[in-house]
Order: sequence, then structure tokens, then C-alpha cells
Amino acid sequence: MDIADIYKKFDQIGCLTFATIDRDTPQTRIAHLFAHDHEGLYFRTMITKPFYEQLKKTEKVSICGMFPKTSVSYNDQGMPYFAPGFTIRATGDIKEISFETLKEKATVNEMFMLGVKDIEKYPAMTTFCLYSAWGEVYDFDFEMEHRSHKLLRTGFCFGSKHIPFRGVRITEECIACGECHERCSFKAIYQRDEQFIIDHIKCDVCGDCYTICPANAIEIVIDDPPN
Repeated sequence: MDIADIYKKFDQIGCLTFATIDRDTPQTRIAHLFAHDHEGLYFRTMITKPFYEQLKKTEKVSICGMFPKTSVSYNDQGMPYFAPGFTIRATGDIKEISFETLKEKATVNEMFMLGVKDIEKYPAMTTFCLYSAWGEVYDFDFEMEHRSHKLLRTGFCFGSKHIPFRGVRITEECIACGECHERCSFKAIYQRDEQFIIDHIKCDVCGDCYTICPANAIEIVIDDPPN
């Protein structure tokens, strides 16, 4: 996925959750992206808001959202039903963009004109660019209405970031009993030679395989996030 593809996914959602840190305490608010180019993804806030102070202090932000909606219905058995859709998240480094730079961008990309007009109307407003980030699109179809498996995960990164691995994997201690394969409702486990393998694109990291493995051959992996 390139930056334009990532922006389109976020834009389908519209209102997004932006997360920052304020004095070691997580903070969230609803905002939206308004433009993109080869440098990154753009959003605005006011210099008078705590959001601005947090962005300037850490120079980092995390964004997420869900499509088509966040409400849940229930089937006849009382179990939750999610219509097929996706979530998307991106985490990375941000920098403030001057009004002069914003106006220059607007001369070649009309998406930025909204930001220009907004700042002309509200002078305390400013623009930030998420210029280096990693993230993931979590495309779900839990009832398998449109495909043969529940989940399709697509990682992405741009700028100087890489995609950290966080999940579970089967080690060489696997005895090929097949219990994890039978238990996995996401159809994310397959056999190769004498060992079972987790397809991380389909894996929800639900933990079923981890808890059922008689050989303790499944490990939890948390790769360090990029700086």
C-alpha cells in the first residue's frame, strides 16, 4: 500500500480516533485527515488545544478507525454480528507544517486548499504531517460471507519505519499433532512437511492455538516498534 491507498482507507471512515500521550497518560480525541501527498498524511488542530501541546512535545501520534460502523448487532443465539468491513491504524512521527508551506502545497494539490481556507478563517489553527509511520489494515469477514476465511491483514509503512511483528508463531518444538489446526476458526494454520505453520495474514492472535498446544510449541512474539 502506498500513502494514497492508506489515505483512501482512512477517508472512507471519516472521523478517526487520534491518540497521544500527556504526562505519561494516554489521551484520545476524534479528528480527521484532510490531505495527503508523497510526504505523508495531514491533519489540523488549534495551537490553543492540549492536543497541540501533546503533539509538539512527543512528535508522535497514533490513528485508528473502523468501517462501516462501530455498532454491533446480535444473532438468534445472542452472539455478536459484525458486518464485513475493516479497521485501520497508523502510528508514527509527525511534524508541524507552516502556513506558507501549506499554501505552496495547495498550488499543486487542491486537497490542501481546505486547510488554507480553514486557517484563514481560524488563525489559531495549524497543520501537522504524519511523515513516517507503520500500520495495518485489518479486513474482516467473520461470518465468511464473501470469502473462505475470516481475516485478511495488510501491513504498511512509509518514511523510515518498518512493520514490527506482533503475534504468535509455532516453534520447532511442534510435534505435528494437528490440534492447533483443528482449533483455529480463522483457518490461519496449515501444515508444511512435519510442522504446522501460522499464516499471519489470516491470524487474529486470538490465542486458541497457544492455549491448546500440548507441546507448548507456540510462542508470543512482540517485536520492538520502530523508533
